[in-house]
Amino acid sequence: MTDPRNTEQKIAEAVAFIREHAPHAPTVALVLGSGLGGFTDALQRDAAISVENIPHYPRSTVQGHKGEIVFARLGGARLLAFRGRVHFYESGSLDVVLFPIRVAAALGAKTLIVTNAAGGMNRTFIPGDLMLITDQMNFTGEALRSDANPRQASSWYYDPEYLDLAAETAASLGIRVVRGVYAGVKGPSYETAAEIEMLYRLGGDAVGMSTVMETALAAQLGMRVLGISCITNKATGTSAAKLSHAEVTLVADQVHEHFTRLLKHIILSLPS
Repeated sequence: MTDPRNTEQKIAEAVAFIREHAPHAPTVALVLGSGLGGFTDALQRDAAISVENIPHYPRSTVQGHKGEIVFARLGGARLLAFRGRVHFYESGSLDVVLFPIRVAAALGAKTLIVTNAAGGMNRTFIPGDLMLITDQMNFTGEALRSDANPRQASSWYYDPEYLDLAAETAASLGIRVVRGVYAGVKGPSYETAAEIEMLYRLGGDAVGMSTVMETALAAQLGMRVLGISCITNKATGTSAAKLSHAEVTLVADQVHEHFTRLLKHIILSLPS
């Protein structure tokens, strides 16, 4: 088991380095999933820091996850965007997966917007849909230490006010969104048709290999959370198509314009 004191020291050293190069303390942190990192290209950046330069910061090995953190402003929000994440299957360490969330909280962010690419298990979903996450199911086999303000139920993780705000914003822009439950698995392989059927019968609408632990920690630390999944493919067994990571990033690229417009307007509408 990792020594918590060692983790805290690493976080402190990373935060100290970032503060030396950061133009402001963030109010909103964003985790940008596979193929969605291009959102920061639509912003006026104040600074960008390569994660290679940040002490102890984890490096992603997955295509579509660029290793940098970006500082920007949008309306009254001061943003910290993580372009790329490290999945549990890459590192085998929960501390590594949660490192960015702990950094964001230590820097002062009170809101987390977490995004991901996911497979659609709900038969009404189509590739390119944006799903507002209403709740989550954790099938990673991992759990958090309850070290700060533990939540009593996962339904608390995703902020109801933010969900309604996101839905209203999408409607005003004419952008199709759906709502659903995100099922998080460990990966790295795609699920079998039988596994997808099981997750769907248990109440999952979309499935992916991230997010659930990040969201749980953010809620535990008192952050308000909004989650958005880009449905990049129909899950195994729900169509005849063969799955690939290339398909995931291709569909994410195709919805880039709608995703960017929606996310920008949501951020502009966030309560101060």
